[in-house]
Amino acid sequence: MKEPSRTLAWICPACRQSVIVERSVFSLAAASSKAACPCGKSEVKIEPLEDRFQITVPCLTCGKDHRVTCSQEAFLHQKAIALACAASGLDCFYVGEEEAVFAAVRRLEAAADQLPAKQPEEGEEPGTFLNDIIMHEILGELKDIASRPDGVTCSCGSKRWSLKVGYSAVDLICADCGGALRLPAATDSDLDDLCCKHKLVIKGR
Repeated sequence: MKEPSRTLAWICPACRQSVIVERSVFSLAAASSKAACPCGKSEVKIEPLEDRFQITVPCLTCGKDHRVTCSQEAFLHQKAIALACAASGLDCFYVGEEEAVFAAVRRLEAAADQLPAKQPEEGEEPGTFLNDIIMHEILGELKDIASRPDGVTCSCGSKRWSLKVGYSAVDLICADCGGALRLPAATDSDLDDLCCKHKLVIKGR
């Protein structure tokens, strides 16, 4: 019987190649570990704590390392989880089941193709959106969905919400419980996914 494992993935900011590695659940839980890009210029650090993991990941969008914590249950057992850059909203790391992670990486690669070849210099402002056309189309679709009866609701029962527009995603935030729904807004597939939806439900807290 094959030992349970997790697939880890990110796009290296240095060589801009996808890095996908497999680690056993036991090795991840037993001790601190690292996974490096073959180019040697980026790596993910994973440190198991009492009931959670601390993960340090390189970010393709801003070029910096992000340090986040994740519950042990989610990190070791959820189908897939994504860690995103707070500045851009674009994902920078995935962990989960192989098939789900591969699918997520393909979407991230499509978004990454639209990123500038180099990071903005110190003090230099990036563009307003990763893809202006897709973002405006997404906002138009959201307006249509929101105009329908119960077009946007929260699982807590609220129908009051606010909109936060980021660099590559839009967040719908429940005004009552604070739950959020992130909608990627960078690629044609992001737009296609939203166009298929007649209603949106925010995951309440």
